[in-house]
Amino acid sequence: MTSLITGASSGIGEVFARELAKRKHSLFLIARSEDKLRELCKELSEAHSVRADFLATDLSKPHGPARVFEESKRLGIDIDLLINNAGFGSMGDFSELPLERELEMVDLNIRGLVEMTHRFLAPMRERRRGTIINVSSTAGAQPIPFMSTYAATKAFVSSFSEAVAEENRPFGIHVFALCPGATKTSFFEAGKIEQPVSVKGFQTPEEVVATALGAIGSGRAKVTSGWINWLVATAANVIPNSLIAKSIASRLRPQYQKFK
Repeated sequence: MTSLITGASSGIGEVFARELAKRKHSLFLIARSEDKLRELCKELSEAHSVRADFLATDLSKPHGPARVFEESKRLGIDIDLLINNAGFGSMGDFSELPLERELEMVDLNIRGLVEMTHRFLAPMRERRRGTIINVSSTAGAQPIPFMSTYAATKAFVSSFSEAVAEENRPFGIHVFALCPGATKTSFFEAGKIEQPVSVKGFQTPEEVVATALGAIGSGRAKVTSGWINWLVATAANVIPNSLIAKSIASRLRPQYQKFK
């Protein structure tokens, strides 16, 4: 069993790698930080006697996913479990956020994920088995003012994953969107998010990963980590988006939007 994990150098991705190594999965780890990947692969291969390969590349760039796929072929490994975890967010008044960074987010959170899914899906279909976990977010359940681009990318990830899941059900392939809420990782620091939107506290990456791995083989196309997060995401299906957006904006506008 070989698992490919993107965004594997920290946070949820790193915990996926550690847990799967304990389960004797071979690993193919992807992130931008070569030093962190090398150290993690060395540690996990020695601790658990598993094969651990890595590739340092930026999946937000047009060549990134193709490099990963070609390297997997060069290494001679078949990917049984693909975890598309790489992604980042931002927070602030959209009109004042750096456009280049917002577009980079779209490229990574959407374009990179779609290409990785497409490239590795074909071999899984040939073998008529495989699992793809696309890490989404409860943020995608509703529009979030002052986090507009990120929430929209995650809405795409959830919708895309649920549709692809149904397309591939007859082929024995399980695809699902994993939707964590606020989680204790470097995500908020990386996105320069000072006051994250969370319902009640933070989950740990270990809790999120346990939920995801427990859902493999369940046939579910969307998995929310944490029952409170599930409850809030479910409520978002019946409350008008306009009311949700106004409520969130009333909390965040004083911090992120100054009127002169």
